[in-house]
Amino acid sequence: MAKKKEGHVIAQNKKAGHDYFIEETYEAGIVLKGTEIKSMRAGRMNLKDSFARISNGEAFLHNAHISEYEQGNRYNHDPVRARKLLLHKKQINELIGKTQQKGYSIVPLKVYLKNGFAKVLIGLAKGKKNYDKRETLKRQDAKRDIDRALRERQKG
Repeated sequence: MAKKKEGHVIAQNKKAGHDYFIEETYEAGIVLKGTEIKSMRAGRMNLKDSFARISNGEAFLHNAHISEYEQGNRYNHDPVRARKLLLHKKQINELIGKTQQKGYSIVPLKVYLKNGFAKVLIGLAKGKKNYDKRETLKRQDAKRDIDRALRERQKG
């Protein structure tokens, strides 16, 4: 039998690092239907524009798109339904307290498989202003230039 990949990343929210300052991260399980996990294992998931929200003491992932499974026929799922996240009560209470502060939200960063189970890495995020985004881009460009110069120096 083939060995499963450990920490196999299924989907990443690359825009989250650009739009938010990520202050804390939490690993959460996700409640899925049978055709959803099959579609996820095929890599057919998108986290663009998705977010997490806490309601009635439970965390839910909204707007995460998992494509329908081709062989799922009538057992297929709604691609953008709200999915429950599995967190400890203490973690949920922490998130409730922190998201009530102005400017904080819960953003999914990536979805991956761990020991055969689907996990979501969610981050407590504070929105960036436009000038923060420009500053981040400048810093990344400067770091890239420095790395390039060091590589050229090592070659020569």
